[in-house]
Amino acid sequence: MSFPQVAELCLRVSKLGKSSVTYEVGLFEKNVDGVKAVGEFVHVFVDRATLRPNANGMNDELRQGLQKLLVNTGASSKL
Repeated sequence: MSFPQVAELCLRVSKLGKSSVTYEVGLFEKNVDGVKAVGEFVHVFVDRATLRPNANGMNDELRQGLQKLLVNTGASSKL
């Protein structure tokens, strides 16, 4: 992709753990079929005092919001 094409990004949750969430981001060119690039990152919720994964996990409100973005991707499906 290059200027003046318009980029569109899509975000989904591919794994939702007790204290972590794995996100996938897809880069698409507007009005063009097919993904241009895929990225993935893991967010771990940590206890500020110990810098270890939060023993209580994430709060229920956050989990419910992330649950809406969760897509069952199987073993290793990318967008």
